[in-house]
Amino acid sequence: MLLLHPRVRQGIRVRFGFYDPAPSLRGGPRIWLHGASAGDVLGLVPIVKELKALRPDARIIVSAITDSGASMARQRLVAQGLADLATFLPYDLPGACRRAIAALRPDVLVLEYTELWPQLIAAASEAQVRLALTNGRLRPRNVPRYRILFRLAGNLLERFDVLMMRAEDEAERALLLGAPRERVHVTGNTKFDALAVSVPEKEDASLRHALALGPERLWVCGSTHEGEESGLLRVFAVLQKEHPDLRLLIAPRYIERAQRVLGLARSLGLRARLRSEPGGPEPVIVLDTIGELVRAYQLATVVFVGGSFGRRGGQNILEPAACGKPVLFGPRMENFQDSVQVLVGRGGLQVKDPVALLRLMRDLLARPEEIRKLGELAREAVSSVRGASARDARLIAELLP
Repeated sequence: MLLLHPRVRQGIRVRFGFYDPAPSLRGGPRIWLHGASAGDVLGLVPIVKELKALRPDARIIVSAITDSGASMARQRLVAQGLADLATFLPYDLPGACRRAIAALRPDVLVLEYTELWPQLIAAASEAQVRLALTNGRLRPRNVPRYRILFRLAGNLLERFDVLMMRAEDEAERALLLGAPRERVHVTGNTKFDALAVSVPEKEDASLRHALALGPERLWVCGSTHEGEESGLLRVFAVLQKEHPDLRLLIAPRYIERAQRVLGLARSLGLRARLRSEPGGPEPVIVLDTIGELVRAYQLATVVFVGGSFGRRGGQNILEPAACGKPVLFGPRMENFQDSVQVLVGRGGLQVKDPVALLRLMRDLLARPEEIRKLGELAREAVSSVRGASARDARLIAELLP
């Protein structure tokens, strides 16, 4: 079934471990960093910048699982001269992983979050590749699952040379699961630093023109998931009747769903178009391009971040906060609790359902000065939690020959 998944169709040969020779990797120590999705790859950008500053001779490999993640690595790292190769992670099969390690020959393999792939870790260990985990995340509810996994595959945490955890409680859970104490470090979350890299200094005039956005106010709903868009579009339909100058840009987390979201909008009687289509100032625009969401946040009046009304566990709420925008999100933020702690009370507003979202949006749209104040609070909150990337890069560089 994995072979048929629409987000992992590219690079099948590579995913089975058959990597072509890469002349760009010659001449220095090799660091292989992995980020599963486009957002995770963005989180690696500041680490890569710090590593290149510390070790300009290093050759950087960046892998992803999703097609959009690999595309992001090519655009934001290889094309910018920060990385030497963007590729796909091999399937976690013994042969595929051994072939990948033999072909890429990394000196250090850096995994992220909870990307604990048993066969890849085993293949790297057998080849004496140093192992590091960045942005280490261990949620309480998953501790029993890891215990079962470790009984079957051995204690994967023991194989790591350094475990860089996001917070003290996650470091304690790593120790509870058997990680050697001297290898566990609390360094923070590099995604906080990634915001400084990815947020443009000024708004994108070309995007404003493409959206045909004039003085109207813009509500951006970013990284939305199936099951959320219908409620958000209904909220907008009510708000637009009360505020004719309000427009909506809705960005599904996976752009393959853009046509479906467009159909939902039109089924509710809303005039709508895709961002990639020419047109005028339609009330609803569905973003179906890669790499423009943060620039859209710059144009926003207020932002709602999706993945937070369903079972997804949230999405990145810090990007719009770094743009100086009030950030609204739902109750299901399990995967981004550290970000919630940063923002709640400081420009971030959590709502329990679309009904509460409608009430809050009505209140904010009636108070432009409050919107401005909340946006400044959000920007200041993000600025206060940066620095993890430099700490992680130093620890990774120490593993190089």
